[in-house]
Amino acid sequence: MIGVFDSGYGGLTVLRALLRDLPDRSFRYFGDHALAPYGNRSAEEIHALTRAAVERLFGLGCRLVVVACNTAAATSLRRLQQTWLPAYHPDRRVLGVLVPVVEAITGVAWMAPPPARHPGPGGRTVAVFATRQTVLSNAYPIEIGKRAPDVTVVQQACPTLVDLIESGQPVERIRHAVEDYVDQLMGRLPSGRPDVAVLGCTHYPLIADLFAEALPSGVEVLSQPDLVARSLSAYLLRHPELDRRDAAPQVGFLTSGDPVQVSRRSTAFLGCRVDFRHASGYPSNASAVSS
Repeated sequence: MIGVFDSGYGGLTVLRALLRDLPDRSFRYFGDHALAPYGNRSAEEIHALTRAAVERLFGLGCRLVVVACNTAAATSLRRLQQTWLPAYHPDRRVLGVLVPVVEAITGVAWMAPPPARHPGPGGRTVAVFATRQTVLSNAYPIEIGKRAPDVTVVQQACPTLVDLIESGQPVERIRHAVEDYVDQLMGRLPSGRPDVAVLGCTHYPLIADLFAEALPSGVEVLSQPDLVARSLSAYLLRHPELDRRDAAPQVGFLTSGDPVQVSRRSTAFLGCRVDFRHASGYPSNASAVSS
């Protein structure tokens, strides 16, 4: 069984792509909706919450967990992989959504030695739109810079978009916010326009068309869910010990929040109605949680 974790709903866009590309695998999704969003929390809080969520999915029988949250992956993934997993779960794996995007932009495999390149003219410009904490982590500029130092990365925090999407605000209000964030980024670009745009939050694929409209014509907008699904398929081929095909695959959904409300809102992200169950050991609403 493969686990998929997000702080809220956005990871369902990744799960949707995984179900499409890996239809004969079983999945368990856990959304920490009671404590979402993570984007405005401290790095230590995010790490502790992410570790607890991964531990829960391991306890449910998942040998591999995809952290389908850019904020959690950017803040915690490397630390989990380098210190926590070797000490407590050496036979398990945790992957994130950031790696496939970096590989797609740079053309360099994650585990490959950084190439001997030197900055120079002619490099591409990449625009990254993400939550405040993902931007503060500098994960995208750092990891892209290690592999392709001639690529210019310009980031733009979009602190209101997750709430606007999850609360079902009118399209025009969301469009106005997207246009404002794009304008802010465009004003800081040395080249005048980006070559590629990364939607560095798994909520943003739902409004990818609004970003495409706001950006200059011809700017490629990367589909993070598609890249993650393609990357996981390749990873399972390389690691058959972590792979298991099921004759009757199952998908389960857990939430730390209100399962009725979460089930209702999840339709827009997954494309179909699903029934979440409340995860035992978690408060049933955000007001019962001290941050």
